[in-house]
Amino acid sequence: MSAESELPPGDRLPIGGTALQCRLAAAAIDLFYANGVQGTTVRQITGACGLTAGALYNHFTSKDYLLYVLVRDIHLTVDREMESTIATAGPGPTEQLGATVRLLVSHTAGHKKRSRVANREFTLLTGPRRQEVRAIRRRIRDRLTEILLAGAEQGTFNLAGGNDLAAATLASATISNMCVHISEWTLENYPIGTPELQDRYAVMALRIAGAELLNGQPEPRSPRA
Repeated sequence: MSAESELPPGDRLPIGGTALQCRLAAAAIDLFYANGVQGTTVRQITGACGLTAGALYNHFTSKDYLLYVLVRDIHLTVDREMESTIATAGPGPTEQLGATVRLLVSHTAGHKKRSRVANREFTLLTGPRRQEVRAIRRRIRDRLTEILLAGAEQGTFNLAGGNDLAAATLASATISNMCVHISEWTLENYPIGTPELQDRYAVMALRIAGAELLNGQPEPRSPRA
């Protein structure tokens, strides 16, 4: 059975999907991860679920539509969880940045297959579908940018190139890419577990933001006058 199909109901894809849609989606993620979308056939997806090839079309209009739903819902899940994480992390940008990076790492290291599929294969989407996913990706990046800019304005962060929107956007893109690419290089037997990766990446993100660290932990700066 796919590891994705063993996830708690709230983590299964697609969002709000039926049990059979979730089975098809889990099989598709495994196959897309292993072979790429273009190297995967509808017959392989349905066969992994013990179904005939035509069964897919009772639940998704095409393989391309299944890909779109998966990529969209993976991004939506991250975006919604990021919004909740920021809201509950506390008012300080240091806490918000650390919590947000830990969330991103948990998705890219803990859900490696879905993360890799979402970030590699979304480029196969076209037209409004691709535009929709790009908008969600920008929203995720912008949430990070807002944290970094707020920290710079408070004097907590010291961004490379200046404490302005351009510098915050660049730092946000750097941190996002750093987290996203975990799914590209971690192996199943990688010696560092997700919790330790979360801690290390949180510290690296704070360093990129220019936060002062004491014994590996952030030391808030005094607000500028």
